[in-house]
Amino acid sequence: MIDQHVIARFVERLGTKAVLTDPDDIDPWVHDWRGRYHGAAAAILAPASTAEVAAAVGLATELGVPLVPQGGNSSMVGGATPPADGSALILSLRRMNRIRAMAPDDNLAICDAGVILATLHEAAEAVGRRFPLSLGAKGSATIGGLISTNAGGTQVLRHGTMRALVAGIEAVLPDGSIYEGLDPLKKDNRGYDIKQLLIGAEGTLGVVTAASLRLVPAIATRAVGWVAVPSPEDALSLLRLAEARLGDTVEGFEILSDETLGFVLGHIPDTRSPVGTRTPWHVLIEIDHADHSEPGPAARLEEALAEALERGIAADATIAASEAQAEAFWRIRESLSESERAQGPALQYDVSVPVARMPAFMVDAAERVQAQFPGTTASSFGHLGDGNVHFHVRAPRGTRDGPAWIAAQGEAINRFVHDMVVAAGGSISAEHGIGQMKRAELGRLAAPARIGALRAIKAAFDPGGLFNPGKLIPLPGED
Repeated sequence: MIDQHVIARFVERLGTKAVLTDPDDIDPWVHDWRGRYHGAAAAILAPASTAEVAAAVGLATELGVPLVPQGGNSSMVGGATPPADGSALILSLRRMNRIRAMAPDDNLAICDAGVILATLHEAAEAVGRRFPLSLGAKGSATIGGLISTNAGGTQVLRHGTMRALVAGIEAVLPDGSIYEGLDPLKKDNRGYDIKQLLIGAEGTLGVVTAASLRLVPAIATRAVGWVAVPSPEDALSLLRLAEARLGDTVEGFEILSDETLGFVLGHIPDTRSPVGTRTPWHVLIEIDHADHSEPGPAARLEEALAEALERGIAADATIAASEAQAEAFWRIRESLSESERAQGPALQYDVSVPVARMPAFMVDAAERVQAQFPGTTASSFGHLGDGNVHFHVRAPRGTRDGPAWIAAQGEAINRFVHDMVVAAGGSISAEHGIGQMKRAELGRLAAPARIGALRAIKAAFDPGGLFNPGKLIPLPGED
C-alpha cells in the first residue's frame, strides 16, 4: 500500500477536498461493476479542473506512483479497477462534471470528462439536439470513460461509435502536460491523430479531461417495430431490405433469440411479447425522422415490413402504436443483460464478426459450445447492423458455485469462444474494451505486429508505465 507520506504530498498539492482517504469512501470504487475484480487503494484523487489533473499527474510521475483513471466505474472488463496490492491510486474524474458549452447551431457540445451520459442527453434535448449514443449504463457512465473505451451502444449503425462522435479532446498526458485539442477541426493534417490514439486507449496513454462532441438534430418522429423471423439469416435479409427501402433513417437494428426473449418475459415485471408469433429469433428495429415529412416513419416502416412478410423473411410484425409502446419494446432490449444474469452463473462475451458472417456465427457458436462443454447452454443477442454479438455461455443447470465453475471451466471456454471469433475474422472485444479481463487473450490471439505497435505506443507516451497498469497491453509472456 502506498505510504501515507506520499498521500500527504498529494494533499499538499491538491488540497484535502481532492484527496479521499476514508476507507468507506474508497471501498465502492475498488470493485468492478460485475464483482469479478477487487482492488485496493490508499486514496482517491478527485481533481475538479484540468489544471488540478495536471498537477496530480505531474506529482505522480515525480514520485513514481501509478494512477488508475476512473469515471463511473461501469467497466465490463475490469478496466477501471486498481491493482489488488494497493500499489496505485485512483484518479477520479467525477468532480469534473461541467458542460462547458452547448452550440446547437454548430451541432457541438463541449463537456468535462466526468459528465454523466444521461446528463448530456438532457442538456442536448433542451436545445433541440441529441447526442446519438445510448447504452444501459447511461445513468452512471461518464463521457471520459465512454471515450476511453470507444463505447458503442444501440445507435452505431447510423451514427458510429465514440470515435465518430468525438470532434476534439483535451487530455493530460503522463508527463503532466496538457494536450489542448478541443477545436473541432474537420481537416487537420499535422501528423499522427493524437485524439484517435486516446480514444479507446482505456486510460493507458493519458487522462481525457474534456471533449467536443458531435450532436445531431432531435428526433421529430420515429417508428419502432418488432419482427418475428425464422432465422438470423432472415434477420440479415430484413436488414438489407430496410437499408434499401429506408436508407439512413434506420437508427437501430437489434437481434435476439426467442430463448433470450423468454428470459426477459420471465424475469422483468410487466413485460410481454410484442407479437403473438413466437419464432426462433426476433428483431427490434427503429427508424427516425428529424422532421415531420410525409410519408412519416411509421408508414415507411409498415411498407418495408409488409414486403418482408410477403417475401417470407418475416413471420409476424408489429409497429408500436404509441411512445409508451415503443419504450416498452426498447425496455425488453435494455433488460437483456439483467435477465441473462438472473439465469445463474455464466460467461459473457462481447465480440464482433463481419456482419455477413454474424447470422451463422450466432447459431454455430452456440451449437459448438454446447457440444464441447456438455451441460452448458448458450445463446446470443446483439447489434446486427454492426456485427456486435453478445454471446453468453451458462453453467449447467443446478450449478450452485458460480465462481468455482468459472475457475474450473472459464479459461477453456474463453479460448474456445475466442478461437471461433478469430476464425470468423472477428474481434474478441466489440465495445467493452480489453481491460484486464481480456488482456492475456489479446496477447495470445493478436498478430505480433499489433502487439508490438501497442507496446511501442505505450512506451512512447508512458515510459514509466504509470497509467492504468495491467490493463489493455499484454504483459511479457502473454504473447
